[in-house]
Amino acid sequence: MGNKTAPRTLVEAFQATAARHPDAVALRTPGDTVTVTWRQYRDRVRSIATGLASLGIGPGDTVAMMLTNRPEFHLCDTATLHTGATPFSMYNTNPPEMLAYLYGNAGNRVVICERQFVPVVLAAKEIGGKVEHVVCVDGSPKGTIGLDELEARAADGLDFEERWRSVRPDDLLTIVYTSGTTGPPKGVELTHANFIENARILDELGGIDQHDRVISYLPDAHAANRWFAHYANLLSGIQVTTLADMKQVVATLGEVRPTAFVAAPRVWVKVKAALESAIAEEPNTAKRALASWAFGVGRARARLLSQGRAPGLSLAVRHALADRLVLSKIRTKLGLDRVRIAVSGAAPISPEAHEFILGLGISVCEAYGQSECTAGLTITRPDRIKLGTVGKPVPGAEIRLAADGEVLARGPMVMRGYRDDTEKTAETIDSDGWLHTGDIGLLDDEGFLSIVDRKKEIIVNQSGKNMSPTNIENTVATNCALAGSVAVIGDARPYITALISLDPDAAAAFADKHGLPERTPAALAANSMVRDHIQAGIDAANAKLSRVEQIKRFTIVADPWLPGSDYLTPTGKLKRKPIATAYATVIESMYS
Repeated sequence: MGNKTAPRTLVEAFQATAARHPDAVALRTPGDTVTVTWRQYRDRVRSIATGLASLGIGPGDTVAMMLTNRPEFHLCDTATLHTGATPFSMYNTNPPEMLAYLYGNAGNRVVICERQFVPVVLAAKEIGGKVEHVVCVDGSPKGTIGLDELEARAADGLDFEERWRSVRPDDLLTIVYTSGTTGPPKGVELTHANFIENARILDELGGIDQHDRVISYLPDAHAANRWFAHYANLLSGIQVTTLADMKQVVATLGEVRPTAFVAAPRVWVKVKAALESAIAEEPNTAKRALASWAFGVGRARARLLSQGRAPGLSLAVRHALADRLVLSKIRTKLGLDRVRIAVSGAAPISPEAHEFILGLGISVCEAYGQSECTAGLTITRPDRIKLGTVGKPVPGAEIRLAADGEVLARGPMVMRGYRDDTEKTAETIDSDGWLHTGDIGLLDDEGFLSIVDRKKEIIVNQSGKNMSPTNIENTVATNCALAGSVAVIGDARPYITALISLDPDAAAAFADKHGLPERTPAALAANSMVRDHIQAGIDAANAKLSRVEQIKRFTIVADPWLPGSDYLTPTGKLKRKPIATAYATVIESMYS
């Protein structure tokens, strides 16, 4: 954003960005299969907005979107904003019943989707809500309007310029629906001002502009992807590469070479596991020793910097050599050699995995926040990344701890409230404006915040010892490449146990490497070699946990736990109650 006068709304930001860089590419897909310049983006926004207005969409309305990461998401979302209406995204794994609930809460009359989602969207339309039109961006199957047909419509009496200029900072920018781990999703209402205030952190991270590049691969129903790969594009002109299949993100990094990259901890953990596996399997003893030495030097430097200490001359010389011979080459191979802003968010990252990535020379800043505060509340800055913490408050945010350790936050990034739920809003934001996050935290003497766990998820064992299940689960995931999701059990129990689902990609690679004939999830879960590998990971994790936190027994589950399933939210968070219910017999067997 630099020293330019900050725009008042995202539509104002978009128009200014498009005017500054009309011929630059704003949106693209891998391999430049599709490219959209800012001039083309602006023209399409006008035609789509006009088409939406012809359907009666205007200020105060909402438009639902069910799309994979593709340029049409950006075109349609931004066009909806220009009508004065509010676009919101739905997770693509939602069943008709959930979609119908969202339609009812949001009150949308229009859904924009792609062909593959038309059946579930139409099924939800029949169940509930007041949806009148379904717009399809890649065709016009029965019951829908094609996007090209929509753009050809005229809206009598629409003054496009007047309409977008009338959008105000306190107008609704989007609704972000929570994952629904403890009940029906709540609709977080965020305004234009909420995001523009929250985006002030970009200046502290070095700023972004039209020369920067980002990959949009996370769900746009999640606040983080909207924040970093959509709204930042409108605000500062960062180029977005949309990736419909998030499994291809590692391969796409090499082509895009992003300058800004946001990932959940699982991505960083997979990078660590892949590199460590590659070293272990390197047949050349000298190369293996050199890589291990370089990683060790990088981690030693990262530890010192985390403690606020400058590396001495000896370490500085060794690090310069390690970087030239090994670390810089790894960053280039990963496609992360040009990253200026790297962020880990959505869940805690283990200090061990974080230190490893920092040791590669990738300055990953850990962020903490939630949808209710637009996205970010605290973040570590590149010049001081303190391991085990989520940094200090972003500009404008106030943070304090309640008597029980709950993190409370206040500032202009805090949501307007939950949609049509004044009771829940009052429970979450008190009369003094403090957002009660539901997370237990610690503040150190330097003002760095650490998150212990969700308030409702803290384990209290039979002896009264409080523990964080997330900390134990992250330690296992960091030390066991085969583990996908890990669910720790131990509340009111004599010891800790765990249910472990296998990571599908890692399990397939393991089966290939060892020539396992049976590849089904159930067969792999029962395989003795797989169990031995998991046991080794558990042993490594237990060595880093306190005695009371150590896992005494575990079960590898036969069913894969996938995002959007009965056991994981669309963002991969554990649905602990459904897991406890479905696996009650298995859990009891681990305590018999």
